[in-house]
Amino acid sequence: MAKKGNWKTEFKYSDLSRELRQKGPERLYLLHGREEYLLERFVEELTRACMPDGVDDFSYRELDGETVDMQQLADSVNAMPFASERTLTIVRGYDINHCRDAALKALEAIVQDVPEYATLVFVNRGEAEPDGRLQAVKLLRKYARDIDFAEQSGGALNDWIRRRFAALGKHADSAACDALVYASGSLMGALVPEIEKIAAGTQGDTVRAADVERLAFRIPETRAFDMTDRLAAQDFDGAAECMSDLVSMGEEPLMILGALSYQVRRLYAVRLAVDEGRDRDFIAKCTGVKNDFAYRRLSSSARKFTLDGLKRAVELCVETDYAMKSSGADARELLNELLARFAVECV
Repeated sequence: MAKKGNWKTEFKYSDLSRELRQKGPERLYLLHGREEYLLERFVEELTRACMPDGVDDFSYRELDGETVDMQQLADSVNAMPFASERTLTIVRGYDINHCRDAALKALEAIVQDVPEYATLVFVNRGEAEPDGRLQAVKLLRKYARDIDFAEQSGGALNDWIRRRFAALGKHADSAACDALVYASGSLMGALVPEIEKIAAGTQGDTVRAADVERLAFRIPETRAFDMTDRLAAQDFDGAAECMSDLVSMGEEPLMILGALSYQVRRLYAVRLAVDEGRDRDFIAKCTGVKNDFAYRRLSSSARKFTLDGLKRAVELCVETDYAMKSSGADARELLNELLARFAVECV
């Protein structure tokens, strides 16, 4: 019988990998989370742990969660290994959140009695991310090793970035690592091609923040943050250019407004905290700032606005949001009007 108890793992990949090597594979896993790069890396490690002599067609099965039925899953889990000591069944994208009635009963019969020689893995991402409030998810978590592959941050992420650069013959200092996360986000799968591009485009053996600023792709959220930086510097043409870039990237006006509103609220929080004499730790906690580079950018921009100006900017974002959702006005025109009003009423 599979082990009982909700034993959700706090995610730290190095500990997870070490435990797999030392203790071997469990019988049941529920793998999910935004950090797909590490999730797939763990699936590879788990596959090698189950089948150290290599994958064979008799003991390894990968099932499509959109088409699999419970009988097919039961047959796979209960099949005896042939050319290896264990079997491995990986189910990708099964809609656990909508598993009910007869399917739920069949699933319970399977997961509560996974054989000693078998490993069953549910890989659920995106729309299939498990909702812990639902009965089927609670059932899986009762028996499964539940691992949320969360985005990495801080020292662990920077160490990984340095290793990726080092493999390409480059040394990246801390400021460069922070600048890369600020520009391109923290998802490792998206950072890999950026690291390769920056390494190829940087002369010498050291990558610095200026190299990242020059070469890295800037995700929509960062472009929205750039927009407020331009506004703080009274560079209204630059702010309009950032807006144009976001539109050309295919971002929906409401999403652009959401990112801009989030940044404006963070600037207001920083300005208020600074005026009240709060320390950096308090500001970082309130704003979710994760590295020095982002903190310096945010605090520098906030100091260029007045508190009343940022309060008005928050109000303008709310008014624009309401107009987008309730009026027939063109959403892009509303964004342009918002920038113009920022320039007049907030700076």
